[in-house]
Amino acid sequence: MKILIVGAGLFGAVSANELAKRGDDITVIDKRDHIAGNIYTKEVEGIQVHQYGAHIFHTVSKQVWDYVHQFADFNRYTNEVVANYKGELYNLPFNMNTFNKMWGVITPAQAQAKIAEQRAVLNGKKPENLEEQAISLVGTDIYTKLIKDYTAKQWGRDPKALPSFIIRRLPVRFTFDNNYFNDPYQGIPIGGYTQIVEKMLDHPNVTVQLNTDFLANKEAYLKEFDRIIYTGMIDEFFDYRFGELEYRSLRFDTQVLDQDNYQGNAVINYTDGDTKFTRIIEHKWFEFGAGNKGKTVVTHEYPQNWSRGVEPYYPVNNQDNDHLFTKYRNYATENFPQITFGGRLGMYRYYNMDQVIAAALQFLAHFDQ
Repeated sequence: MKILIVGAGLFGAVSANELAKRGDDITVIDKRDHIAGNIYTKEVEGIQVHQYGAHIFHTVSKQVWDYVHQFADFNRYTNEVVANYKGELYNLPFNMNTFNKMWGVITPAQAQAKIAEQRAVLNGKKPENLEEQAISLVGTDIYTKLIKDYTAKQWGRDPKALPSFIIRRLPVRFTFDNNYFNDPYQGIPIGGYTQIVEKMLDHPNVTVQLNTDFLANKEAYLKEFDRIIYTGMIDEFFDYRFGELEYRSLRFDTQVLDQDNYQGNAVINYTDGDTKFTRIIEHKWFEFGAGNKGKTVVTHEYPQNWSRGVEPYYPVNNQDNDHLFTKYRNYATENFPQITFGGRLGMYRYYNMDQVIAAALQFLAHFDQ
């Protein structure tokens, strides 16, 4: 078949690779001037810079882990985040190191007792929003210092107005384990993420066109191709006919500094409300200090509201938005059966990288059905 893939991120690249191998004629277009979407990395001063925020590959799926290893070797990077609250440093996720710093407790039993004492403010109420869920998990002190303002910055709204499920899977450990993820497979590709997508698209049946806007020639593309895989915003594809879905956007301020070590960790979150950015990323620590001597690259990450014309980074999956997305998805199924919507924006899901790959492989297993 003659297939158009809109978007050269992970979903599009996995689809292109698998469909090209079976003999289909694939054209991949992207409106940006580079491939790899938001996982794009670029070498600066010998350092692989994550241009669109920190990306740590982690998964519970050995199938996905083995799949991605076809395209790159991974290091043994472990995500050990530090939180800065007005100059006080805490380990994330919440563990015995956090509890000791916060309350001076020594044993898991002491930490559990402290959380139970603070959880009592809920009076046994079932958590109905993010704030109540967080207090139920870790108490009022940790919520106030490490969750409340950070969450408000990230989502642009009061935690009381956010659903509880956003934080329900928050790791809380009564051990001294600083690994942010519970997943058994974790690492960073040696040499960055861009190479992975390059190798996926490196096939004689794949043509790549950058700086190309699908929506500028939508009707022509619909006539020219047998099938289309679309990884952009599903509401924008349909000219927002049912209304806008909500997204959050980000702004990145990246600088090269003339020093070897700026903060000593890849990611430090800033959890107070007065600091406008959510985190500082020092990219060299994703590869254990690799890069030119006397140089480092840091990025300040600022959440911001989304509006038309602004880059969307992740969906806001609350009940109203999910209902609206279902309306778009049903309309697409009924009126455009030749089009598949994929990726974070096409499926309107806050997917991690491994989930995007798994979703693409699952979709491709039934592509002709």
